[in-house]
Amino acid sequence: MAPTYDIEHLLLAQPSTRTVAGIDEVGRGAWAGPVTVCAVVTDLSPPPAGLTDSKQISAARRGPLAEELASWVAGAAFGEATHEEIDALGMTEALRRAARRALDALPVRPDAVILDGKHDYIGPPWPVRLEVKGDAASISVAAASVLAKVRRDAYMATIGCDEYGFAENAGYPSPLHQEALARLGPTPHHRLSWSYLDDLPRWRHLKLHRDPLAGEGQASLFG
Repeated sequence: MAPTYDIEHLLLAQPSTRTVAGIDEVGRGAWAGPVTVCAVVTDLSPPPAGLTDSKQISAARRGPLAEELASWVAGAAFGEATHEEIDALGMTEALRRAARRALDALPVRPDAVILDGKHDYIGPPWPVRLEVKGDAASISVAAASVLAKVRRDAYMATIGCDEYGFAENAGYPSPLHQEALARLGPTPHHRLSWSYLDDLPRWRHLKLHRDPLAGEGQASLFG
């Protein structure tokens, strides 16, 4: 089924809510590169044809659809957290920062947020409605999922490291990526706190560990 505005209308029925934003992220499971969050506000008009969860749209179609969405949405903004932030802060805090950067960059402050997933990584003061598979249910979230995916994929295709295939795998662990890691080791774009390094004896010494005694956001390198 195509996404609808049912959730948006439910939230907008509350007297205190005039503007709703849909939020989705991409890059959470990648081994390299940033995590990217997109926040979208629409005017509740019919979306471009074929809009749904970005994972259900071919790469050839996602680019043109993102161009259509960019001129259709009432507002869209992006927030990112770098691989260094992910290593230093952990994924939950990195997502929180990226999402707040996206929300703060919107042309209008939303009164409520529809967040794809089952964990609220944004937190107060934003009123968050969690929606599992929200990118398939909500038009706003579906638009955010496509825009975030196209933006991050385009960035990963520009950073080089051709041996790792970032232009094709966007930093996710494809066979080519894993083979290059085992042979060449991590690039300056890799997340060094992630467990994939445990399986690479030659490069295991590079792994970063967040020191639990140092507090949130502190990272150290130790064996």
